[in-house]
Amino acid sequence: MASSPLLMALLLALAAVASAQLSPTFYATSCPNALSTIKAAVQSAVANEKRMGASLLRLHFHDCFVQGCDGSVLLDDTSSFTGEKTAGPNQNSLRGFDVVDNIKKQVEAICNQTVSCADILAVAARDSVVALGGPTWTVKLGRRDSTTASLSQANSDIPSPASNLSALISSFSKKGLSTTDMVTLSGAHTIGQARCTVFRSRIYNETNIDASFASSVKSNCPSTGGDNNLSPLDLQTPTTFDNDYYNNLVNKKGLMHSDQQLFNGGSTDSQVSSYNSNPSKFASDFAVAIVKMGDISPLTGTQGQIRLNCRKTN
Repeated sequence: MASSPLLMALLLALAAVASAQLSPTFYATSCPNALSTIKAAVQSAVANEKRMGASLLRLHFHDCFVQGCDGSVLLDDTSSFTGEKTAGPNQNSLRGFDVVDNIKKQVEAICNQTVSCADILAVAARDSVVALGGPTWTVKLGRRDSTTASLSQANSDIPSPASNLSALISSFSKKGLSTTDMVTLSGAHTIGQARCTVFRSRIYNETNIDASFASSVKSNCPSTGGDNNLSPLDLQTPTTFDNDYYNNLVNKKGLMHSDQQLFNGGSTDSQVSSYNSNPSKFASDFAVAIVKMGDISPLTGTQGQIRLNCRKTN
């Protein structure tokens, strides 16, 4: 029986969705100045506040671990919709939303409804690392934005700073990332800061911690109160993307429980030692691992939408 034109059109559309792939050249013709526009905005934001580089990198990570890399983390709550911003790992913690808003505004001005918020997060993460002296990589593009978010998945799937090694391995494995990827991506903690509330238990109660390091951090993180007081994840070079994070772990100076778990007599000790002694290997491995992370369940083809405002659906 002959197929109707409508059925054929539907099948072709479904095939296009199924075969759609992320591509580094996705905006080559539709918005050739997109990447340079994002880069300039990120450089300006990081120059204004070095910490913003870590914040933008973290947004990409927290986006990808919930529903895939779909921009869901950027959605504000509405009267009929609860987003991910109030989830435990995100509330009073995630930042940089205003920078993303500014980038989106600039990109919309040159290419209306062409570049997704999810892609902006992926590119801004790369440009932030580069701005702080880290490696570069080719970002795959073509993600589209979700029309939904998941508060429950944000609470369950983003690894906790209290996680032990097996829980960390499991969290990343659930997203298709290996234990090697997990140790590599954890190196993002070579930049940025953490709140007292997420590392207090470690510095006051754990024994696998350098005493002088614990003492120095306690000065800004009392045993009670001061929950939002900040300490650098890497005391040595907190605004430089390097391999000092791994040096800290080897010397029992990991700030959070989950950090020190990577070097605590377990299966990942050797990889930490390798990155500690070979910064170029860490840099090259990080570039590969974060591209892999950016491939987590993207919306492509006709899925999702290109949001005009990253905070709300169209």
